[in-house]
Amino acid sequence: MRFIIQRVTEAKVEVEGKTVGEIGTGFLVLIGICEGDTEREADKLVKKLLGMRIFSDENGKMNLSLADVKGSLLLVSQFTLYADCRKGNRPSFTHAAGPDSANTLYEYIIAKCRESEFPVSCGIFGADMKVSLLNDGPFTVILDSAEL
Repeated sequence: MRFIIQRVTEAKVEVEGKTVGEIGTGFLVLIGICEGDTEREADKLVKKLLGMRIFSDENGKMNLSLADVKGSLLLVSQFTLYADCRKGNRPSFTHAAGPDSANTLYEYIIAKCRESEFPVSCGIFGADMKVSLLNDGPFTVILDSAEL
């Protein structure tokens, strides 16, 4: 499982010209789910995500958490995070989880995040989404369950 976390001052997701998720300060999280991923991996990544201290304090040091800045989460599924580009010029997605298991885990991640104190918005699984953001920094972090 992979989370691409982008620290943003604003972000939104549109589907068919309509905004389905929108936040101000917080994290835009692109979520990739691999074949064989389980709730165990999701729990580890969600715990790490919610505790990350990547906002600057008054001294310019990255020391503040999402809670400290009263931030929000925008969660977006993105199976292309498991693209395999080793052969040829067209990516293969054979390592990405199938739609049924990926959607189940994506919904689980949303539910776990909603148990937290943070406002949570999300995209629509499997939809053609248009994601816009103002990356603060820019600052992007990759969490991979294989590395935790």
